[in-house]
This record gives sequence, structure tokens and C-alpha cells, in this order.
Amino acid sequence: VDEVESVSVDWEVGAAAVRTRAGAGDFGDKLARRIVTTGCGQGTVFGDPMAAAEALRLPAPAASAIAAATIVAALEVVRALPSVHRDAGSVHGTALLRGAELLFHVEDVGRHNAVDTLAGWMAMHGVAGADKLIVTTGRLTSEMVLKAAICGVPTVVSRNGITAMGLELAQRLDMTLLGRASGRRFICYCGDARLVLPVPAPGASAAG
Repeated sequence: VDEVESVSVDWEVGAAAVRTRAGAGDFGDKLARRIVTTGCGQGTVFGDPMAAAEALRLPAPAASAIAAATIVAALEVVRALPSVHRDAGSVHGTALLRGAELLFHVEDVGRHNAVDTLAGWMAMHGVAGADKLIVTTGRLTSEMVLKAAICGVPTVVSRNGITAMGLELAQRLDMTLLGRASGRRFICYCGDARLVLPVPAPGASAAG
């Protein structure tokens, strides 16, 4: 965040200009590699965002274990939020939690925009991700997994499914991905060593 000098938005042409204090280089190399993303409208990024994954180090499962009961409680907290997604559909919601404590929630037409907004909030407020949990309605693609990892969040829960590349990247980074999450049910696609079972019975305490 300290590297950003200014952000200017021209609403008439739909463009934003971000100026950094140190400038930016290597445009030739970055522009030579164009990647079409899985976002709504097929966004485009330049360079090799996956290269950033090689330097990422997330907390080990033993140091960032999370109880299945806590995940169930977190899902209930998010479910109880006022939600455009629930009332009308057509948007994605993303939440950041510490255990079952809601820290931030945002909805956007694009799942990428929602996660990017969450990442920006964490950066602006100096919030670390090691002990946090992301809950999203969007499917877990490699881009979504990478964004969570860059935020330092080792566990991601989605109401949706996962892609093959998302799973492969999460396994490389030793992340925990949970999908098809609803009520007291979810599928653990990878990283089960971070989970503390069992899921509590209805009405039981969700502490832990």
C-alpha cells in the first residue's frame, strides 16, 4: 500500500490509472505474455502471475488448524448476513473471518472483484491472513486460490466447486480448500490435515 502514490478514475471512459512511487518496469516482458482469466467478461492479465506462487509460504497445518465446528459456525454467520446474492442472485459474496468472527464482507457482480476488494481491505488495514478464513460464493479457480494465498490465508471455503488448476495450485501451496459448503456440509478437496473433526451435531456448541 505504501508504494501507491495515487489512483485516478475516469468514469466517462471506464479507466483507472494507478501511479506508484517507484514506477514500474519490465513492460516488454510483461506485455509479451497475455493471459485470459476466468473472470466475468474474460479479463486479461499480463506477465506470469503464477510465478508469484513460488515465493509464497503459508503457515503449516499444525500452526493454522481450524475446527470443522468453527467452519460450520462461520458459514452460519455469513448465511445470516443481508445478501443481494440470496435475494436476487447474479452477484458473488466474499467474507473474511477470524474463526467465526466476521471481519469484512463484500458483494460484487464479479467473484474476482469481490476477492480483490477483500485483499485491498486487508492491505489497507494491515490485517494478516495466517489465522483467517475466506468464505466465498465463487468457484475456486487457480486465480482465486492464488489471490487467497497472496493474502496469506491458508483456508478457503466456497459454496461452489473447484477447478483442476485450482486444486493443483492449492496442493502445491499446502492450502485447505473446502467446497459445496452449505449448512453443516462441505467437501474437503485438499489440506485435510488442517481440519479438526468432527462436525458438531445440530444445536451443539461450535466453539473451537
